[in-house]
Amino acid sequence: MPIQYELILFGLMLAGVALFHKRALAVSLTGLALILAYEATVTAFPTGRGMDALLLHAQHEWVIVTNLLLLLVGFELLASHFERSNVSDHLPCHLPTGWTGGLTLLGIIFVLSGFLDNIAAAVLGGVMARHLYKGRVSVGFLAAIVASANAGGAGSVIGDTTTTIMWLNGVSPVTVLPAYLASAAAFAVFAPLGAMAQERFEPSCADQPCDKPLHWRRIWIVSAILASAVAGNIFANILSDGEDTAPWLGLALWGALLLTSPLARVDWSGAKPALKGALFLVALVLSASLMPVRALPEPSWQSAFGLGLLSSVFDNIPLTVLALEQGGYDWALLAYAVGFGGSMVWFGSSAGVALTNDYPEGRSVTQWLKEGWFVPVAYLTGFAVMLALTGWNPS
Repeated sequence: MPIQYELILFGLMLAGVALFHKRALAVSLTGLALILAYEATVTAFPTGRGMDALLLHAQHEWVIVTNLLLLLVGFELLASHFERSNVSDHLPCHLPTGWTGGLTLLGIIFVLSGFLDNIAAAVLGGVMARHLYKGRVSVGFLAAIVASANAGGAGSVIGDTTTTIMWLNGVSPVTVLPAYLASAAAFAVFAPLGAMAQERFEPSCADQPCDKPLHWRRIWIVSAILASAVAGNIFANILSDGEDTAPWLGLALWGALLLTSPLARVDWSGAKPALKGALFLVALVLSASLMPVRALPEPSWQSAFGLGLLSSVFDNIPLTVLALEQGGYDWALLAYAVGFGGSMVWFGSSAGVALTNDYPEGRSVTQWLKEGWFVPVAYLTGFAVMLALTGWNPS
């Protein structure tokens, strides 16, 4: 096999992001520019040579890219509405004391992600954690929040971009539902360990009452926006013919945001950092889509396990598309692998990128792996449990 220098450039870009996480956006944009320049002058784009081929590739990717931009910025603005509603201030009064309070919070995030996008679940979870722990949230608990969001979305076709892509391509929602067996087993590992580590880092204030009044107008606005996003996602996928023709989820979210803005002022100050995080993720997604990966290994549980490990650094969207084109995978096991596997590194999933917009200290790969060591252990546990209970069921 000839040396694929695009993969080397992509690897160097990921290494640069890990080493210079405070300059992650500049590193990712530079890496994308170098990959584009190399394929334009030396090799070829995935769709061929020349500007026409590049435009064709952009036509393939624009829906996913635009959706990510709209969702990451939109959910950050939604989180501001949620925080200013004071719901997160009242949450500690209703949670158990001690580490079980953090465990309950992770469970809430897990459930939310099943019917919301995992980005929304992670961002809202970050807001709730900030109030539960008085603003001192450990990097290990950030990893647990992202893991909860990704695990909760793995078995739902509206809970994660990868499962939504499967649904678009004809995979039944019932087919991916068994992924929750693996997610539940993984949750049983990382959630208690993450909650106990956070309790040692900063005890929760679950026993302290709150005297701030609830802002019901913002609560209803948050509910309406989330309902619009879920409805937009469902109707777009039901009406589609195996192809996502527009970023319907992002458009539904922003439509609801703008329509409700006269009722309560939107805090636009959060849009700038969210946009930087969104551009970083888009650069990673586009760079991954340009890689000369034409096929995956033969479908097997071993290859599905490997794809889950790979998704921690290589965007899981093109991996999922290649798997669908190849066929023969156990879609529930693959949904868990590529969905939850991205939790092992902060930039391995859109939920991790979204959460670290609010918690930039989480962008240290070394700290993420050191404090969130239980996430890889949970990935292995969940995969092994599901394989033992259901076996390998290719479709």
